[in-house]
Amino acid sequence: MTASPRGSGLVAAPRVRFARTDRARGPLPCPFAGIRRRGAAPNGGDDAMNLLRHLALRLITTLATLFGLLVICLALLHAVPGGPFDQEKLAPPEVQAALAARYRLDQPFWVQVGDYVAAATRGDLGPSFQYSDYSVQELIAAAAPITLTLGALAVLLSLSLAVPLACWLATRRRGLQLASLASLLALALPKFVLAPLLVLLFALTLGWLPAAGFAWDAPQTFVLPVLSLALPQFAVLLRALSENLRAALDSPPAIAAAARGYSQARVVWRHALPLALTQTLGFLGPVLIALLSGSAIVEMVFGIPGLGRYLVSAALNRDYTLLIGAVLTVALIVACVNLVIDLLQYLIDPRVRN
Repeated sequence: MTASPRGSGLVAAPRVRFARTDRARGPLPCPFAGIRRRGAAPNGGDDAMNLLRHLALRLITTLATLFGLLVICLALLHAVPGGPFDQEKLAPPEVQAALAARYRLDQPFWVQVGDYVAAATRGDLGPSFQYSDYSVQELIAAAAPITLTLGALAVLLSLSLAVPLACWLATRRRGLQLASLASLLALALPKFVLAPLLVLLFALTLGWLPAAGFAWDAPQTFVLPVLSLALPQFAVLLRALSENLRAALDSPPAIAAAARGYSQARVVWRHALPLALTQTLGFLGPVLIALLSGSAIVEMVFGIPGLGRYLVSAALNRDYTLLIGAVLTVALIVACVNLVIDLLQYLIDPRVRN
């Protein structure tokens, strides 16, 4: 404040404006530019490198697992009394020795392992001792699509039943108890009991479906095997989905959606269900493995020429090459399924990437 020259009053001092000399040069550079904030998500290049590193590690692990299974199978087959040519007891010893030499069964253990690995890398799994007119790769090529088709249909049926029922149970007061009880009842019946019961009910009593057999052009032959495979896995998925849905309904996105006035069905299906499916994705690996291991019983009951049936038949008849080929094929399918599930979790769930 300064004194006025015309009187004793006080007047305000003029406001001084300082011109910015850096406006033409643009904003000042940040001293922390180029330094990534702690906890920030890595860039796309780091994500790609992490994914490639993970894939390379899984490939090495898969190859080591297959080699270990090959060694274990050959060791167990050599430890068990008998051989693939025991039915030729009436043949002279010279003939049996010639058969063993032809298939190199008279070689030392590690020589047989090396021969099998060298032949398998060329795509040759050897001849079948039981089915002499076919090679092992021909039998597996015909059986694998059947087993994979039945397993895929069983997974689709399990999911199509478990998802809506879990969404309904998750909004009920005693929904988790009902899901646990239903899963316990479904798991209490093993496949070798469930499959004959389904045959007795739908084939012999009602006459709606065939009791056995398989044909690609007869869809009714798919029903009972798929039901036998799907019901136990439906119980596992129902319980897992119900628990994850109940937890997802208590998450901030679902609570915020309910606070906006959305209907209960929209909150469950559009906000809680995607979170629950992400958590349940890890259960698909054990479910698919259980389908492959349980397919042997179902295929034996219904007379289906799949991998499981060939696996059991080869073990009973000492068919070394077919048994090892079937075991390695199932192990390779399991490894591929686990790899696909890991990739889906990596792409869907950001916590896995971080």
